[in-house]
Amino acid sequence: MQRCPARFQLRRAIHRLCLGFTLCAMVTGQDIDTLVTSESRKPFTFLDQIEDKQERSAFLRLYNERRPQQRRRMAAEFLREWPRSWLLSQVLDMACEAAMDLNDDQAALTYGKDSVRLMPENPFLLVRLANLRNKLNLPDGARQSALDALEQLDRFGRPAAVSKKAWPRIQQQARSSALVALAGAMLTEALRSKSKERIVAGMEPLRQAREIDPQDPEIPYLLGIAQLSLGERQAAADDFAAAARITGPFQERAREQLRALPSPAADPRPTAPPTPTQADVPLPPYAGSASCRECHAARYRAWERTGMARMFRAYRPENVLADFTRQPPDVRVSLKNDRHYIYMPRGDGTWGRYSVDYTIGSKWQQAYATRLPDGRIQVFPVQYNVLEKGWVNYWKIIDPPNSDRANPALFHQMSPGANYQVNCAPCHTSQLHARKSGLDTPQDFEFREMGVDCEMCHGPSSRHVAAMAAGKPYSKRPVDPPVDFKRLDHRDDVAICAQCHMQSAMREPTDTGEWNYSSEGDTFFRRYSSRPYIEFSRRAFYKDGRLRETTFIVESLMRTACYRKGELQCTNCHDPHPADAASNPTSLKYRDHPDEMCLPCHRAIGGDIEKHTHHAPASEGSRCVACHMPRIMNSLLFVARSHQVDDIPRADLTQRFGPQESPNACLLCHRDKDAAWAAALLLKW
Repeated sequence: MQRCPARFQLRRAIHRLCLGFTLCAMVTGQDIDTLVTSESRKPFTFLDQIEDKQERSAFLRLYNERRPQQRRRMAAEFLREWPRSWLLSQVLDMACEAAMDLNDDQAALTYGKDSVRLMPENPFLLVRLANLRNKLNLPDGARQSALDALEQLDRFGRPAAVSKKAWPRIQQQARSSALVALAGAMLTEALRSKSKERIVAGMEPLRQAREIDPQDPEIPYLLGIAQLSLGERQAAADDFAAAARITGPFQERAREQLRALPSPAADPRPTAPPTPTQADVPLPPYAGSASCRECHAARYRAWERTGMARMFRAYRPENVLADFTRQPPDVRVSLKNDRHYIYMPRGDGTWGRYSVDYTIGSKWQQAYATRLPDGRIQVFPVQYNVLEKGWVNYWKIIDPPNSDRANPALFHQMSPGANYQVNCAPCHTSQLHARKSGLDTPQDFEFREMGVDCEMCHGPSSRHVAAMAAGKPYSKRPVDPPVDFKRLDHRDDVAICAQCHMQSAMREPTDTGEWNYSSEGDTFFRRYSSRPYIEFSRRAFYKDGRLRETTFIVESLMRTACYRKGELQCTNCHDPHPADAASNPTSLKYRDHPDEMCLPCHRAIGGDIEKHTHHAPASEGSRCVACHMPRIMNSLLFVARSHQVDDIPRADLTQRFGPQESPNACLLCHRDKDAAWAAALLLKW
């Protein structure tokens, strides 16, 4: 279907506005282990991370240039001069915009696709690509771009530099634009196939868009075209009449359609009464993990041995993993009378002694915290790494230089960044509640249980417990507590895990002070908005766009087609309470047969694995995860597997950025080879 030039320009203007916001005023903070809310972000300039002054100057000149011809030329020059820049996705984005202004649609599509490949989470560019593909008569690609844009608009929160007042309008205009682009693609395919069912389906996004923007004349005009193709002349006339009442490029076209229709007759069809909506069933109260033990004894015992159950525990000497006979750097430790202490320098030559009141973690690393007289719980910078069997200054490793909380001599100042209740408790404790909504009084934070309890994942279960005790089972949806993960929609499954495993989550309390759960609404688990990725420092990513840190596990998973187009969910591969938790720290379901995580959906590949992998069937190179989930994600002192599950080794990006900024799965095993070798081999395959 042909697109409206005026609306195309409007969509482009929305994108340009948001491009400017995200490029010129971004935010940062501690990328890891610090709570982020919509109010706790501090502005900085993204360009501060670019060390080459000439590169920065060239980018600013490009960004400030408004003439399309010059802008496209400058973008091409930038790409030639700095082909390994951190700014490539933004430069490609601007090149796409310039090419569109010059009506070079094929070049614009190429630039846009290259930009999205480096940074897929760009809803405004995705809307532009949807329109470009519609214009180029590529409805399948347009449909996917529009769907991706809608998902990102739902998922990501307000950019820090956009005001609260302006953001809803920008977000809704972009959503309306994506819906119209989606409808255009769906209706093009439907009209080709002459399928009435598909035409009706293609009209639904238009109706959603009209609710957002009732003054957009293109929407009723396209609805009229669709109604006409269905033979619904009266409905078509109503839609054309609505478009004809709005001044703009569709007014005369709508009038022409009306003149071509016979005089409208009274519509004999009765108006259907509105469908009554079912009142929300209130969520039941929380019953506590102990209530699960009687009926689910084996599961309960398995859960008790997991890292989640032991995520945060009150101090007991036998739970301490660290060797307190070995002294950490810059800090002193001791074990006296069966009590563990950590001594922190005050900077004036004196030392403060603090008791270990809590342990945090039990698998890869263990942190320690002390409780102050006013109720605040502060986490020490030194932690014990189980793999290395030694002490590390955790925050010195993960924080930017000059971090206050990483400096032992400043511990006595009790940095808010080292406070447990504010920064750690949302993921390390269950049902976190604050008597006040602010972050400046962490002692007002309370939690129902230490660690991650049964109800953080399965939901408040008092109704279930009472019904089972009375022998009165009841019907419920899979998402109703206790959640039935075997029947749960895959996106809800991931959303439950994302409560703790999504680094970009912007956490906000409910009106009643609930931080990591909800006692009201349709679901007990929270769907947090994500902080726009452009606001994270470059250390979160490789230059090829892939996520670098394991704290972005869910974000990595949500990029994959197995999730976006399929039904991949966390529990396909992981069992949160395995019977072998002590020896299976990653909680894998198929630890001895890892291909079984993939083959249920890819049986054809499993039938002739060597043909697909080009490796001997029993070799490591024939394991699915070796190529599609390579070990490239930083997890402090070891490297974990990427969860961008459809990752495919790309030697061209490794050749461009180097193996440090674009690690290649082939070269992780064939360490004596280089990117040119991998490129030749992959091309041959």
